[in-house]
Amino acid sequence: MSENPQPQGGSAAAVFDEVGARYEEAFADVPGQLAALAWLTGRLAPAARVLDVGSGTGRPAAETLARAGFAVTGIDVSAEMVRIAREQVPAARFEQADVRTYRAPDGGFDAVCAFFPLLVMDQPEVAESLARMASWVAPGGSFAMATVPGDIRGLDIVWMGHQVTVSSLATDDQLRVLEQAGLEVAHHHSALYRPHGPGAQPEEHLYVHAHRPA
Repeated sequence: MSENPQPQGGSAAAVFDEVGARYEEAFADVPGQLAALAWLTGRLAPAARVLDVGSGTGRPAAETLARAGFAVTGIDVSAEMVRIAREQVPAARFEQADVRTYRAPDGGFDAVCAFFPLLVMDQPEVAESLARMASWVAPGGSFAMATVPGDIRGLDIVWMGHQVTVSSLATDDQLRVLEQAGLEVAHHHSALYRPHGPGAQPEEHLYVHAHRPA
């Protein structure tokens, strides 16, 4: 598990409050994430509205997108992550919010990106949250996501020194949820990534690029 999983409840949010800036150090320069951001920036019009779900420290996603001239909103359940992001990426807007209850503005967003925000929740919530994020993509808009795939429910693991319980969906199920939500998948692939730091093990990442027909 990596990047910025979306915590489930206050105790899990506290984990990410404690991890803070160490998260950015452990998961710097993830090739698939950088490629997804390049894909998004190549598709979006100037001043496009972009939502970054599970925005973490603001780097690299919100920072890259804001630097490209887009109007970026980041949401994260961790107050500490939001604080760091506001300091590091003043050109974007960040708020403390949970993907499961967040209400998108009327008209949605020109793009939504979600890099590993759905892992620390129950499996039915993963599917529901994925569909919610897809529904926020406006007609003609784009969607980019990454996760650790697998038919996983309620698996207890140690992540950056903290006990967390994770769930996910198999790749085919991830794609099916997006397609049922009206998105067209343009590209998907899996890749191994080894986080920085002692004892880190390689993990499988799934990347998906999609769009909503105009």
